Amino acid sequence: MPRARHPCIPPKCPPCFPGCPIPMLRQQTPRPPLPALPTPFGCHPLLRTPHPAVFSPEKVPEKLDAIVIGSGIGGLAVAVLLAKVGRRVLVLEQHGRLGGCCHAFSEKGFEFDTGIHYVGELRDGSLWRFLVDQLTDGQLEWAPMPPTFDAVVLGEPGRDKAIQLCTGTRTYFNRLKEQFPGEEAAIDEFKRLVKVMGVTTGFWVLGVLKLLPLPLVRLLSRSGLLSLLSPSCRMTSRSVKDVVDGLTTNAKLRAVFSYIFPTYGVLPSKASFSLHSILVQHYLRGAWYPKGGSGEIVFHTIPIIQKAGGNVLGRAPVQSILLDSQGKACGVSVKKGQDVVNIFAPIIISDAGIFNTYERLLPPEARALPGKTPQCTSPPPSLSTPALRFSVFVGLRGSSQELGLQATNYYIYSDNNLDQIMRRYYNSSRDEAAANIPLLFVTSPSAKDPTWEMRYPGKSTLSIITMAKYEWFEEWKDKPVHKRGDAYEDVKKTFVDAVMQTVFKLYPHIEDKVEYVSGGTPLTNQHYIASPRGEFYGMDHDMARTQIEAIATARPQTAVPNLYLTGQDVAVCGFAGALQGAFLCTSAILKRNIYLDAMQLRKRVQGSNGKKKI
Repeated sequence: MPRARHPCIPPKCPPCFPGCPIPMLRQQTPRPPLPALPTPFGCHPLLRTPHPAVFSPEKVPEKLDAIVIGSGIGGLAVAVLLAKVGRRVLVLEQHGRLGGCCHAFSEKGFEFDTGIHYVGELRDGSLWRFLVDQLTDGQLEWAPMPPTFDAVVLGEPGRDKAIQLCTGTRTYFNRLKEQFPGEEAAIDEFKRLVKVMGVTTGFWVLGVLKLLPLPLVRLLSRSGLLSLLSPSCRMTSRSVKDVVDGLTTNAKLRAVFSYIFPTYGVLPSKASFSLHSILVQHYLRGAWYPKGGSGEIVFHTIPIIQKAGGNVLGRAPVQSILLDSQGKACGVSVKKGQDVVNIFAPIIISDAGIFNTYERLLPPEARALPGKTPQCTSPPPSLSTPALRFSVFVGLRGSSQELGLQATNYYIYSDNNLDQIMRRYYNSSRDEAAANIPLLFVTSPSAKDPTWEMRYPGKSTLSIITMAKYEWFEEWKDKPVHKRGDAYEDVKKTFVDAVMQTVFKLYPHIEDKVEYVSGGTPLTNQHYIASPRGEFYGMDHDMARTQIEAIATARPQTAVPNLYLTGQDVAVCGFAGALQGAFLCTSAILKRNIYLDAMQLRKRVQGSNGKKKI
C-alpha cells in the first residue's frame, strides 16, 4: 500500500468564495500578442514553458484557494478565471503533457494536434472571441479558415464531387442551393430551423437552465411553459434524422444536412436536432484555427495561473478526492512513486469527467448521495456511445502547397445513408470493420496554420479520424502503452492501411511522400486523457442528455459540498462546450454571472475604443 507523506496542511477554517467584490475580467483590452517565435526544429511549443511541469510536493503553492483535477481546457479555463480575481489555483494533470484534448505532440520532426481542429464564432467583436481572448490575455491568435471550411464527399474521393460548405449564413445556404437545384424550399426550411435554435439561442437556453433553481426548471418544464417559450426546448425530443427526412427526399441533401454529426459523436437517428442546430450555426459565420497549433492554447493560459501564485503540474495522478468529517471536499491525494501526497484546499474542481469523478475519485459513501445525476451511474457502453475514435497521424515530406493539401476539412462518407452505414460498421466484426470504414474526417493542420512553414519548413501533416468500438481493442486494455505487442500493432496497421487508401484518393500526390504514420485507438485515448473507455466527448450526447431536466441537472455544483464539475460534461462537447462548462463552474463558485460581467466589460471596451478612433 502506498503511504501518505508530505501532507500540505489544510486551512483551519476553509473560507467559502464570497461574491467577488472586484471586476471578474480585465478592465482593459488584452495586450497585443507578442511576435511569433519560430519553434526549434522538432520541438513542441509547450517545451517553452518556464519550468518542468512534473509534479513534486515542493512545487505545490502554499495557501491554495482551489485545486483543479485535469488540465483540459475546461480545467485550465476555470483556473484562469479564478486567477483573474486573485485566487491561487493548482491544476493537476495525470499525464506528462498538459492540455487534455488541447495538447499537441511531436514525433520524428512532426507536430500533431490531438483534438482542436477548428472553432467557430471567433470573429472580431463577438462576445465569444472576447471571452476566449480573456483566457490568454489576447496572446493567442486565431487564423481564419478558407471560405469553404468544410467539404463533404459522398462516395469515393476523386470520383464523386465534394459538396462545399461555405462561410457566411447567406453564402452557406445559397451555395447549397447552387449544388442542389430544385431543393430551395427544403434548404430554406433547414435554414429557418437552424436559425431559431442556433448557437446563440441554444447556449443561452443551456445557461439559463443551469443557473435557475432546479425546482423552478422542473416546474417550467412539466407545465409546458419552456416548450411554449423556447423553440430549442420544443425540438429536444426530435432527432436529426426525423427532422431532415421530413424536409426532403433527396438522399444526398439529407446526408449534407446531417454531415456534422461526428463533431458530437451520435448518429442522426439518436441525436437531438436542438444540439445539431447549435453545431451547424456555430460554424455559419466562419471557422478558425489557433496560430501555432493547439498547444499554444495551453502555453498562453499557464502564465496567468502562475502569475496569481498558482501552478500547473503534470504527472500528478489524483487517486482520490478527500472529504472532511462533515463530508465536504477538502483536498486530493496524488500518487508520487510509491507514496501518496495529500494536498488541501477549500474548493475542489474536477475536469476529469463525471464518470471518473463519481466512480473513481469519490469514496463509496459519497457516490450514493442524493443529487447525483442519473447519467453517471456507470460508464456508457460503446455501442450507445459511439464517440470513440481511431486516429491516424501522417507526417509528409514537402510543404502543403507542394503537395496540394488544403486547409478545408473533408468529411468522407461511403454512402448517402449515414445512419445505415454507421450501424452496419458498429455491428461488424473487427476485421470486417477495418475493410469497410464508412467515415473519415481528414484535415491538414499544416495547411491551416500560417506559422507552420516558418516552424517546420518543407514538411506537412494530416490528421484523420474515424469512429471505433472499444470492444475491437479491449483484449489489450491491461497492457502498458507502447508495449501491447505485435498483434495489437497488426490490428492498428490494418485500420491505418485502409484509412490511407482512401486518403490517397483525396490527395494522390502524397502517396510517395509519407515519412511518418501512426494510429491511435480508444485505448490510446483511455491512456492519454483518462476517459473510462476512450470517449473523447464525455457523456453520451444522445436525446436523453438534451432533455430539459437532464440539461438542468448536469450542473457544476455536486451533492458533495465544495466539489464542483467543469468541462464538457457540464455543458456540451468540444472546445466551445468545455469552455461553457468552465464559465458556468466559475459563476457557481464565485456566485456571480460572469457572462453578464463579460458583456458589460466588452461594451465598455468597445465604447472606449470607439472614443479613441474619433
